[in-house]
Amino acid sequence: MGLQRIPFSASPPFSVNRYVRSNPAELGNNGQMLKFSEGEELDMASADRPTLFINATVLDGSEHMEPQSDMAVAVERGIITWMGPTAVAQAPAGAEVIDLGGAYLMPGLINMHVHLCGSGKPVSAGDAGALMKKLDNPVGRAIVRHILKGSAQQQLASGVTTVRGAGDPLFADIAVRNAIDAGKYQGPRLVAPGTGVTVPGGHGAGLFAQVANSPAEAAEQVRDLYARGADVIKLFVTGGVFDATEVGEPGVLRMPVDVAAAACKAAHEVGLPVMAHVESTEGVKAALQAGVDTIEHGAPMTPEILELYRGAAGTQLEGRAPSVTCTISPALPFVLLDPEKTHSTDTQKKNGDIVCSGIIESARAALEAGVKVGLGTDSSCPFVTQYDMWREVAYFAKYVGVSNAFALHTATQVNAELLGLGGETGTIECGKAADILVTRKNPLDDLCALREPIHVMCRGDLVRKLKVKRIPEVDAELDAIMAMPAEALAEELARDGVA
Repeated sequence: MGLQRIPFSASPPFSVNRYVRSNPAELGNNGQMLKFSEGEELDMASADRPTLFINATVLDGSEHMEPQSDMAVAVERGIITWMGPTAVAQAPAGAEVIDLGGAYLMPGLINMHVHLCGSGKPVSAGDAGALMKKLDNPVGRAIVRHILKGSAQQQLASGVTTVRGAGDPLFADIAVRNAIDAGKYQGPRLVAPGTGVTVPGGHGAGLFAQVANSPAEAAEQVRDLYARGADVIKLFVTGGVFDATEVGEPGVLRMPVDVAAAACKAAHEVGLPVMAHVESTEGVKAALQAGVDTIEHGAPMTPEILELYRGAAGTQLEGRAPSVTCTISPALPFVLLDPEKTHSTDTQKKNGDIVCSGIIESARAALEAGVKVGLGTDSSCPFVTQYDMWREVAYFAKYVGVSNAFALHTATQVNAELLGLGGETGTIECGKAADILVTRKNPLDDLCALREPIHVMCRGDLVRKLKVKRIPEVDAELDAIMAMPAEALAEELARDGVA
């Protein structure tokens, strides 16, 4: 297919090159792609054996969590069945007993915004539409599924037990979700949108979004996604940093309100929530008026928008108020790294500043107003890996100004509730799914403790074979950002004229 590494562009990198280069056996002698076997998936996942964790320090995920020392947690059939002091714990018959020696046991992290199609390296596949046309065949779809599977497993290995997708090519996320749920291989709980819905010239067109040319076409695409098994609908209401042609115009409104409203109406008729890429105040207003349930990224608030977040439009899915998903991870590098490293022009750099400031301001204002805020990484974007949800949690505390406990609570219980999964996961308590992350050190003291899980369990299934495959050059740049004081961001924004 003539796939080559090419310079960075605006879209999250689709890492087909990474797959081809690391799997030469899948190529014939002449370089032609061979057909994948539908049965090539790895080991079958199983949560059949009970597990008893002893000598754990439990962080339960609640808003005011405090460490509970010398605790035991029993897991049977994927569910937490008992919690109490280690001294009185009784192992279920046949249980594997794991002595944590005081390590910290908490709910698995939940990542609310993930594209699974890339690694986070600052490279791109170039013409996304052309690439997808080449891959829209049985062999190509198998390759895409394999890439998405690997990304999902990287999320899991890093401590993320639930992922909400944000749009991926060729409906492959739905196939990966189905394979995970069927026990074909380990992976996180995956809330899958399939492909997103955008408009001509809109964000994501050709890669992880299909184009709707009218309200009727948008509604029909939503109904098709529902028929395919989508769990949520993703709209791309505005452009992004790289769509803007002038300084001060990031997140320009692309999707007409009537198109967004038609998509939301069709989604709500079948009980599906709607999430939307939005990076401007104008876009937030339009999206909320149209019926979007969760604003992804966000922008500075106005009193009118705050009322819309409180449900003033009456267009959202019945029984829930809108929320905003904070995604600092993709914006921060464009503010704090040298433009040569991010391959951004002066216009793009300044617009990146505006978006980053808007995301943080939006989260702060929402929390002050009592609007729910979720957390997600926007994995696949440049400098946003599939294993760095811990950084988003740390950024949330550092730049939005919440406590470490509240940041961890947001990444677990709050995110679960926003996904409608609060009765199933998000906290450590009896009757909940055994979605568990164990760290040696206390994240309430330093959220960097989340970086090195010593145990991960998803739905009662211990992760044993999966390992985080780090990208050292990306890690080095992000570690440098992490070491900067919070004031460095404000100073850089001020230097570029962004309040």
